[in-house]
Amino acid sequence: MTLRGPLKLVVVSSLIATATALGESNPPRDSDYDYDPPAPGSYSLPVVKVAPDGALLDSAGKSLNLRDLTHGRVTILSFIYTRCAAPKACPYATGVLNQIHDLSVDDKTLAKNMRLISISFDPEYDTPQRLAAYSENVREQGSGCEWRFVTSKSRAELEPILAAYDQAVDERQNPADPQGPLYHILRVFLIDREGRIRNIYSSGTLD
Repeated sequence: MTLRGPLKLVVVSSLIATATALGESNPPRDSDYDYDPPAPGSYSLPVVKVAPDGALLDSAGKSLNLRDLTHGRVTILSFIYTRCAAPKACPYATGVLNQIHDLSVDDKTLAKNMRLISISFDPEYDTPQRLAAYSENVREQGSGCEWRFVTSKSRAELEPILAAYDQAVDERQNPADPQGPLYHILRVFLIDREGRIRNIYSSGTLD
């Protein structure tokens, strides 16, 4: 059986599987999904493809490869830009990731085995310094799973990453649009420990 449900439900299912393995009878569950998810091991998410690599900058201005962030832990990756104000786009995705991060604050095993990545596709505006400030505003600091906010040195280095993840980004005709100067379709990726994409979520299945 293949499960292609809301992202938070998949995370809660994983959390229950972890708790069961540790002998915990009443693991935490989110009030939005206060029902029993499919039993661990009763479903699978087939491999979509290997998560593409690319050159990035972290919020401290340090160069890194995307591949280093998509291996070793279950990873949730989203493409955003900080000027976005579209209610079902970047703020929505970041809000869901923040809820997942909050789940990990209270569960050390989940925190150790999960990573969140927010990649900005607006490198001219979203400098490492701006991303550092943005991250402080949207997540609890000093606890929970790793949550990295990254960008690229230039549009030229960013474009191959966007193409590889099929993440289309266009400039709006009105740069002063109240929803932000860029238009994109929301795509959030679930990546396994081996760096393979297992599911791709849109605004309709993210929460």
